[in-house]
Amino acid sequence: MSATQRTRRFANSLITIVAIIAMGIVALMLVPGLLGLDRYVITGGSMSGTFERGTLVFERQVPVSDLKVGDVITYLPPSDSGVTELVTHRIQSITEDASAANGRVFHTKGDANASADPWTFTLASHTQPRVVGWVPAIGWAFIALSMPIVRMLVIGVPAALIALLFLRDLMRGLRGSRPRQSVTASEPVTTTASTTVVLETTATS
Repeated sequence: MSATQRTRRFANSLITIVAIIAMGIVALMLVPGLLGLDRYVITGGSMSGTFERGTLVFERQVPVSDLKVGDVITYLPPSDSGVTELVTHRIQSITEDASAANGRVFHTKGDANASADPWTFTLASHTQPRVVGWVPAIGWAFIALSMPIVRMLVIGVPAALIALLFLRDLMRGLRGSRPRQSVTASEPVTTTASTTVVLETTATS
């Protein structure tokens, strides 16, 4: 196998691998939405042992009245908690309170934390995302794709490689289809006529 053939085979394999990975990521982005699922990436360590960092969790909207102790939910803690990002924790207790929103007060805890969260909360909406499944580690791909430079490399490099291979094959095809011209060089034939002059000498006696 020539060096060119090896290079081409390697490039084709690389394109195939990138295409499979890209299709998998696209499927994870689109399919859950079609199934009515929300997706979240675990970026902290409070649920280690259950969900490690980089885990992609899928959640379905359920009525708040259907939530029970042991469910894992993703929610925004109350404003006085000092936490401004979504939290994915397990419900540790539910207190019925007619004066509370939806009549319920929740208390949660991260599986890896020694103690429960230092706040309780209510849910104003009538529905709440609840974890129904997860895929370990794949969330790192979503985190990486949130960076513009990574998106450019993931999309741009394979596209540039495909364009270069296409251009190379096009140039080879053009060279192969060009008709060959046979050029015969002929040397002019020059005929030189030589004249022999015979001098007659007349002797005078």
